[in-house]
Amino acid sequence: MSDPRTSRGGNPAKRGPGLLVGRPFGVPIYVSPTWVLVAALITWAFAPQIESRVPGIGSGAYLVSFAFAVLLYGSVLLHELSHSVVALHFGLPVRRITLHVLGGVSEITEEPRTPGQDFLVAVAGPAVSLGIAAVGWAGLQVLPGGSVVAVLMGELTVANLLVGIFNLLPGLPLDGGRLLSALVWRLRGDRLAGAVVAGWAGRVLAIAVFLAPLALAGQSVVNVVWGALLASYIWVGANQSLLSARLRDRLPGISARALTRRALPVQSGLPVSEAVRRAIETGAQAMVVVDPQGRPVGLVSDAAVTATPIQQRPWVDVGTLSRRIDPRLVLTADLGGEELVKTLAERPAPEYLVVDAQGLVYGVLVTADVERAFAGQH
Repeated sequence: MSDPRTSRGGNPAKRGPGLLVGRPFGVPIYVSPTWVLVAALITWAFAPQIESRVPGIGSGAYLVSFAFAVLLYGSVLLHELSHSVVALHFGLPVRRITLHVLGGVSEITEEPRTPGQDFLVAVAGPAVSLGIAAVGWAGLQVLPGGSVVAVLMGELTVANLLVGIFNLLPGLPLDGGRLLSALVWRLRGDRLAGAVVAGWAGRVLAIAVFLAPLALAGQSVVNVVWGALLASYIWVGANQSLLSARLRDRLPGISARALTRRALPVQSGLPVSEAVRRAIETGAQAMVVVDPQGRPVGLVSDAAVTATPIQQRPWVDVGTLSRRIDPRLVLTADLGGEELVKTLAERPAPEYLVVDAQGLVYGVLVTADVERAFAGQH
């Protein structure tokens, strides 16, 4: 189950969503604290079954049951790692893999460029899960029945078979939803159409997963609760996938040049009241602090100006409301679409200095303006 997102930043061991346990193929692997809860539940639930199937094991059944929980999440990790390896093969960056209460997620920070790439990235996970199940089944044919190894292999075989089949169900955010999306994309030539079809299929699937335990007679409370959790995961994921698809569809119309505010160059010691007056007079919507030579040295915070009471503005220098220009927060006016959004995500800030092809000040890009453009507000 892949969940493309973007992020950047310092020490992943501190910033990640859990405990960093390794970096295979350069991909950070995190284990969420919720895994401890799931491991405890699995240990408690499976221990009686193991005790009944392995005569004389006694309290060792809990140790074997915990080993099953660890091996189960190991197979989930292989499932997610397969997504990441295929994505890396196609040059798609992978931020991290996180193992959590409902399984795992591969955070691939760029969308596949073709339906074929999308299909192969998605199918890799279920293929590995079903492959593990096949290997487990073959092993059971030669292992003596009733042994600890046979019991563990049998449970892992069934678990991976279920994981593989469940993930092939045709609805986002499951892998089967990605496969359906890629198929529609290939047939219609429209990425958005594929995402919309698969997203709505995910909503229908969520309702079916929720109702199934309620419709079957004799279902336990645990199964009903578990079905509700899975249904909520699928429903939320499907809604997020639909929203992301619609936002991506707007990307071609998003450009730094179109959204940049005209900037007024001001000296640092100029009172805020006078700077605002000049901005209104010239029609400028932003202000850039310049040095005596006219070189930009700071961006005036639009929020800080708004927050400064009118009666105090004659006594406050505009330079005190500015932020030194970080070279990383200087953008070119030609940036647009996915490249612009990716750049803003990698360098979060409220305002950016925008320059033209010659490096001259073009204006100021305000993050809130980009967000409004995405929301369809003008």
